[in-house]
Amino acid sequence: MGRKTTYIILFRGVGGATLLPVQPLKASLLADGFEKVATYINTGNVVLISDRTPRQIIARVSAICREKFDFSKSIMIVSKAAWKKLIAGNPFPDAASEGNKLHAYVLEDAPDTAAIEALARKNAGPEQFVVAGKVLYYYPPQGASDSKLFSKIESTLKVAATARNWNTVMKLAQLAEQIDKGAP
Repeated sequence: MGRKTTYIILFRGVGGATLLPVQPLKASLLADGFEKVATYINTGNVVLISDRTPRQIIARVSAICREKFDFSKSIMIVSKAAWKKLIAGNPFPDAASEGNKLHAYVLEDAPDTAAIEALARKNAGPEQFVVAGKVLYYYPPQGASDSKLFSKIESTLKVAATARNWNTVMKLAQLAEQIDKGAP
């Protein structure tokens, strides 16, 4: 087993009709040996500590979700250190105060240049985005619900992705910090 690391786990496609019951999920993860499991709102956010590899964690969490909750969508995992880099790398610092509009997409893989260029061509509005490796930063000043680009991001980039608004990004960072310091 490796060194214990704090991870942020993001479930893709939770919300609306697709629910993942957070308290039973938390109990199942603790029962499986994960440490200091915390959840944040019902849209598929978990923070936990484990000495397993990210690949092992995703495999185990996926199996638990399939077996117990009939949930089988993509799961992204980001270490606390990588999450801090995601926050520090925000190319739209002035938009951070609009935490409900600024989004970070965690991508399963880095999209290729042609896909990023295709997304740029589809951007007819005031939206701004930057792809940095396996993260897409997205800022629609008019709000995501009024954005024409928002619904095209994942299909154009051709990689599985899950987005969190900046308020959630910051809350998950805070939760990871609290867990590291020993809070339950």
